[in-house]
Amino acid sequence: MLESLTALQLGLAALIIIVAFFVRGIAGFGSGLIAIPLLAQMLPLSVVVPLVGLLDYLASTSHGVKHRQAIVWRDLLPLLPFTFAGVLTALYLFHTLDGDLLRKALGAFILLYAFYTLFSSGPGFHGRRWWAIPAGAFGGLIGTLFGTGGPFYVIYFRLRQLDKTAFRATIATLFLIDGGSRIIGYFFSGFYSGDTMYLLAAALPIMVIGMYLGGHVHTTISQQNFQRAIGLLLVGSGLALLLR
Repeated sequence: MLESLTALQLGLAALIIIVAFFVRGIAGFGSGLIAIPLLAQMLPLSVVVPLVGLLDYLASTSHGVKHRQAIVWRDLLPLLPFTFAGVLTALYLFHTLDGDLLRKALGAFILLYAFYTLFSSGPGFHGRRWWAIPAGAFGGLIGTLFGTGGPFYVIYFRLRQLDKTAFRATIATLFLIDGGSRIIGYFFSGFYSGDTMYLLAAALPIMVIGMYLGGHVHTTISQQNFQRAIGLLLVGSGLALLLR
């Protein structure tokens, strides 16, 4: 599969992965939102989503284990049954929906989340645990279809008003559980071909560089400006998918 990409495309793919996991290293999430719509310009979604899903899973292991004592299990556990239901539904849809339709649906979702990122300061009120029903269902569904279910989990944990350390540890642990179920589903659905694993081997060291830089580089950009920059990037990638 790498043979079908030009040298310029390979360089762009490497840059996309570094930027995506640089953001992941800073914020604890967001790599799929950046990497998947941009890589989908060069590779099929059926390759990109399982590939980035596996990279995300490997990235989550370090964040989930480091602060495991801060995990808020009482807010995490209600999500799981609805997340698993969403994963199973998405695996069925992956085999039945047209690839071009999936790509345009991803573009629309990315645009909606980009505008939410640009214009929302986040939930300012406390949400009850029943919000785990839509958050888990849509997180599992969208995460499996597009590798970008994180926004639903982020909104839920913000509604639960977790502090910074608890938020980071809890969402990383959820990504481990959710990601593990998706990877098992992708594997038994035949998405991890030899070509995909070859791409994984090439992308893994690039991911590590991005995570390292994101975790250790201190930047002077404010959180608000950082959020706006990511939102603008998502607008561009969402439009590119819709207009492709």
